[in-house]
Amino acid sequence: MKLFAATPQAIREAAAIIQKGGLVAFPTETVYGLGADALNSLAVARIFEVKNRPRFDPLIVHIADPSSITKLCSVVDSRATKLTERFWPGPLTLVLPKTQVVPDIVTAGLPSVAVRMPSHTVALELIRQARTPIAAPSANPFGYLSPTTAQHVEEQIGEKVDFILDGGKCTIGIESTIIDLTGKEPVILRPGGLAIEEIEKVIGKVTISSARWQRPLSPGQLPWHYSPRTPVKIIAGAPAEIINGKRIGLLAFKSVKEKLPYEVVEVLSPAGDLREAAANFFSCLHRLDRAGLDIIYAEPVPETGLGKAIMDRLHKAAGKRDTRQNLSKTIGD
Repeated sequence: MKLFAATPQAIREAAAIIQKGGLVAFPTETVYGLGADALNSLAVARIFEVKNRPRFDPLIVHIADPSSITKLCSVVDSRATKLTERFWPGPLTLVLPKTQVVPDIVTAGLPSVAVRMPSHTVALELIRQARTPIAAPSANPFGYLSPTTAQHVEEQIGEKVDFILDGGKCTIGIESTIIDLTGKEPVILRPGGLAIEEIEKVIGKVTISSARWQRPLSPGQLPWHYSPRTPVKIIAGAPAEIINGKRIGLLAFKSVKEKLPYEVVEVLSPAGDLREAAANFFSCLHRLDRAGLDIIYAEPVPETGLGKAIMDRLHKAAGKRDTRQNLSKTIGD
């Protein structure tokens, strides 16, 4: 494993590794991705192996130019055009009918593909120099906390990755918003780094998917995801119970006056700013997870703007631990 600052030379080396079928962890504005040549089935298979990711969970394909979408997607309608013109590059992923050039392993056999153009300069330059679309889920073991620094990647899967590009802390800190445009009505499959209200200003009202326990159409739809190894419980106000003899941590939305009975307190945004809270979300949970706690209590945030994405991650982080073990049996490979 190699971890290097994302200098021009390091990006060239990383691009060469992608071209040879290797795996590169790289920064985006949302979270760090684990990238491989999206058109190389064997390279993409390594992503699933390293992450221990179910093969029924599709990947997002990253591009560096909006025009590249026509190579990957067989239908790009007016809604898609409006959204890409307004929000690309940025934290928005579109699900559209795929072309035959996209390997089935990328889409988990689905007839659609998830595509986005990140805004991070390192990600864009890596894709350009690799001269291929890059398939990239978050650079972490499947189901666990997403990485927002290169150090998070190194701690979780560093020994399994060919190269890590360190581009600093991710500025948005929450995965991209995913919208399905394969049907007549646009459907939000995953709330994320772009507020749903902003999307509705461009294409009108959208539906938010509430489907559970079905084959996912995009990443992040499974009910157990984004989780630390320490159990998480969402609370409103004072905790309903204090467990004697247990080490308890708190993930607070805003500053707290009373820190007892908590061993460790992490604050998402002292000022209560949802953008700052989203940017700090995974880093705060990483620190709490390393603190040797028995349980993490988490305060809810307002479910407006990026608050929807934060609460989506919190609910999935608090999901039951046996959920993941039953996914293959329930959904099927």
